[in-house]
Amino acid sequence: MRTSLPAATATASRSAITAAALGIAAAGLFAGPAATASAADDSCAAVEVVFARGTFEAPGVGATGQSFVDALSARLPGRTVEAYGVNYPASLNFGQAVDGVADAATKIQSVAAECPSTKIVLGGYSQGAAVAGYTTSSSVPAGIDLPASISRPMPASVASHVAAVALFGTPDDWFLGLADRSAPPIAIGDLYAGKTIQLCAVGDPVCYPGGLDRGAHSSYKSNGMADQAADFVVSRLGAPAPAATLVQAAAVDPAN
Repeated sequence: MRTSLPAATATASRSAITAAALGIAAAGLFAGPAATASAADDSCAAVEVVFARGTFEAPGVGATGQSFVDALSARLPGRTVEAYGVNYPASLNFGQAVDGVADAATKIQSVAAECPSTKIVLGGYSQGAAVAGYTTSSSVPAGIDLPASISRPMPASVASHVAAVALFGTPDDWFLGLADRSAPPIAIGDLYAGKTIQLCAVGDPVCYPGGLDRGAHSSYKSNGMADQAADFVVSRLGAPAPAATLVQAAAVDPAN
């Protein structure tokens, strides 16, 4: 397994995630045109994880992303698993968070074109889960104007290359509403919903109703949910196209 950038251990504060999540929602949703196709070769991985880290984490896949990639690699002996850290600020300058949506979509389209046999896994944590979720969107919510850096949703043909989507601590509608009631919900696109798992730790204020435990939001790297997500992804690899039904993982109490 190779990771494109080092993992980090920083965690986001509630206020930081609120601002960043809203910034993603307000800034835009989609990425640019697909990459130019080229012949696949032996350098292509069996599985490519495209993961967006959380707010304030250093460039790379982040601590939760690394835990997930490690768990997935352990379940796929003999298969090459590579990881790409989505390139975006993950900071309070949330106007730039849209860069993550554009970068994730560009990377996915590039892998699909250059390595058509590679199974792509899209993932994200916290603000990064919002980035990943919006990347799957197939339409622009009413009232949202796309920025110049984004031209359209990913082509429908790309969806067949994405085997699974794993989201940790995704900001829910209530949480987004704390900052801006007009922020669009993070709705997984129909072509991806049936192969998506969303995980929320008990008490996580970002995704769990009434949650007040900030520690729960930083627990995904060690609370067993990285393994839960890896098991789900393994079950999806090589599976036929699923129905458009969201898979919601049971919450795990981080105290256990």
